[in-house]
Amino acid sequence: MTKFEVTILGSSSATPAHHRYPTAQIVNYNQKYYMIDCGEGAQFQLSRYGFGYNKIDYIFISHLHGDHYLGLVGLISSMHLNGRSTELFIAGPPELLEIIEIQLKYSQTVLRYPLKFVPTQTNHPEIIFKNSEFEVETIILDHRIPCTGFLFRELPRGRRIIKEYIKQFNISPEYIPLIKGGADYTLPDGEVLPNAVLTIEPPKPRAYAYCSDTIMNMSILDQINGVDLLYHEATFLHDLQQRAADTFHTTARQAGEIATMAKAQKLIIGHFSARYRDLLPHLEECQTQFVNSFLAKEGFTFEVGDQ
Repeated sequence: MTKFEVTILGSSSATPAHHRYPTAQIVNYNQKYYMIDCGEGAQFQLSRYGFGYNKIDYIFISHLHGDHYLGLVGLISSMHLNGRSTELFIAGPPELLEIIEIQLKYSQTVLRYPLKFVPTQTNHPEIIFKNSEFEVETIILDHRIPCTGFLFRELPRGRRIIKEYIKQFNISPEYIPLIKGGADYTLPDGEVLPNAVLTIEPPKPRAYAYCSDTIMNMSILDQINGVDLLYHEATFLHDLQQRAADTFHTTARQAGEIATMAKAQKLIIGHFSARYRDLLPHLEECQTQFVNSFLAKEGFTFEVGDQ
């Protein structure tokens, strides 16, 4: 099965603390690297966990609070200095392009590679990236400034032909795509082999939902329903529920409630406030609502779906 996994580069909230870095993640899908948010120190973390700068072709920025994007210009610059020549795709709030351009302007830097910038908006979810096997859709979150999460989702595949039958029935190569698309196969003697006999169901498409800074937001439940892996911020413990509401953040208990209501298979919580050194209470509180929960710890990798 195609590799689909998430590696945590940073799990802290507004400031780095207790050996935790600001938010950044890598989604590895079929050995293609998609970066989500890019807080300070992201370059160091990429190097530390074996992700080469120039292997990242896609970056998604959720919003313009510094702990989610202040590492981006440095990363863009390092890619330039290390001789990158291939296009870099960046999606994020429209104002992010101005931030990048003014940094390049005043450092008198002309990039050796092209940037493709896709602006996000917070009126409604939209697909902002798609290729032949994979797509990324925005999730509209409720934070103090415009903010989107991202839903990484496999596209449905055709049925898989049973390889042994190709040789057994001498099926010509040109017929294989037709059979995968649902067609039956007629033998030279006129016997029809039903598609259901020749093929098996493809794996269920997997999905990863990344929910960055937000208050507890019921409006996203339909969109993230049934995801294999959910990341949801859990900045505070529930005794600071009012503080969470005032700052448009979520508690660990609320993150667990969202995962339960969304029928997620697995939950990662992160974006921890610097006031907490020990994160075990976050995990325990979250697991009172959703047992299959895990802490977003730097260097940890989580599989999306069953492998």
